[in-house]
Amino acid sequence: MQDSFDITTLIFIVLAVFVVWKLRSVLGQKTGSEQPPFDPLARRDAPPLRPGAPRPEQDNNVVRLPGANGAKPEPAAPPAERWKEYAEPGTPMANSLDEIARSEPSFDAGSFLEGGKAAYEMIVTAFAQGDRKTLKDLLSRDVYEGFERAITERERRGEKVETTFVSIDKAEMAGAEVQGRTAQIVVRFLSKLITATRDASGAVVDGSPDTVVDVTDVWTFSRPLGSRDPNWQLIATEAGQ
Repeated sequence: MQDSFDITTLIFIVLAVFVVWKLRSVLGQKTGSEQPPFDPLARRDAPPLRPGAPRPEQDNNVVRLPGANGAKPEPAAPPAERWKEYAEPGTPMANSLDEIARSEPSFDAGSFLEGGKAAYEMIVTAFAQGDRKTLKDLLSRDVYEGFERAITERERRGEKVETTFVSIDKAEMAGAEVQGRTAQIVVRFLSKLITATRDASGAVVDGSPDTVVDVTDVWTFSRPLGSRDPNWQLIATEAGQ
């Protein structure tokens, strides 16, 4: 019984040794394609160039600044061309825009008009909703007082205004001037609105909740040049033709 047990144990040991030897013989072989362990902090050097081969462009994702590596910056657009989409060269408006840009080189007419459209929609919506806080931040004192009186009178009558913007079709500069250190820019807005005023009972007393109307507004924005506050304030409004 003991001999049988010993022979069986010996057979299993021999089989185990054989299996381990076969695994080592396979896993230990080199195929020539092994990669060294990856080191995320290791420096990656470019492969050497063949003699006479052209040097590839390096850092294709790097945006080179004007003047980098001795390159000359692109010449700036002449003043006469800067405002060609907004004002005729040599006109008082173009000259005023030049004066604004001299005081604040980052001034951009296109960005100003985009901001003007955002302010236009925000002010019209705030007025319809009676949002005095928003209006106070965007309007000069005189304009705010006029808007506030209209809101108060509307509330006294129990009326509510419903205004929906359909689109702002156009925003264009209609004038610009600099008075002392204060810049003023006039913008003409062409928009499409749905607007209706309801009385306390809900009946429509002005406008229509179903009709899209074309609206033209001429607004004047003002801002002290050199101010840390980047916002322009609305200082005058009038209905356009």
